[in-house]
Amino acid sequence: MLLSAEERAELERWTRRATSAQALALRARIVLACAGPEVPPIVAVARDLGVTADTVRKWRRRFLVQRLDGLADEPRPGRPPTISVDQVEAVVVTTLEKIPKNATHWSRKLMAEHSETPTLP
Repeated sequence: MLLSAEERAELERWTRRATSAQALALRARIVLACAGPEVPPIVAVARDLGVTADTVRKWRRRFLVQRLDGLADEPRPGRPPTISVDQVEAVVVTTLEKIPKNATHWSRKLMAEHSETPTLP
């Protein structure tokens, strides 16, 4: 499996960057280990990286078909979230940085009233 210079550089960045998700960094290491004119056996790559041969096969195949885009997480099945990431962040920040009036901690009801969102069951 041959990589372009740009693909190799991006994969190497993903393996080194502290902010990369660990799953993405592992996928990048798998592809880099499989790259080159002499493709190593899948079992050897799996052993070296501490994963199963099926994992190596999956990410190698996805990369061959979709290139770098194939290494990203696919959308998860199920109902989409009912609140945004920004709303979740606001609740967490409020919980950690503010104290509610006439209480020692936030209850679900107090936070809902403060956030102007309905209470969850």
